[in-house]
Amino acid sequence: MAEVTRVYELPYPPSVNHYWRRVGWRTLISRTGRRYRRAVVTLLTVMRARPLRGALVVRVKVFPPDGRRRDLDNLQKALLDALERGGAFADDFQVAKLELERADIVPGGKVIVEITERT
Repeated sequence: MAEVTRVYELPYPPSVNHYWRRVGWRTLISRTGRRYRRAVVTLLTVMRARPLRGALVVRVKVFPPDGRRRDLDNLQKALLDALERGGAFADDFQVAKLELERADIVPGGKVIVEITERT
């Protein structure tokens, strides 16, 4: 069985610092987080993403929108949740290896996600 790799260019995700909101005693995904998730779901639908089923290696190249200092690890939650919701894979538990790499600044920002199913 051959390895399956899929590549997606997606919008820059919100930081985990802006992904969650407290409303009383409940913790919810923020409006920004829900908007991001909808945008990714729409793009993956247009790209006809089909869920990979096995263990996954996910490589993310992050193109920040500007030169401000940002922690790469703050981006993964919103991104992986949106990829799961959009059907790139069935469950983010499948991610056996995750690599994040900062790239050049791109106005508006973006991420390029490469997902490889281990065989």
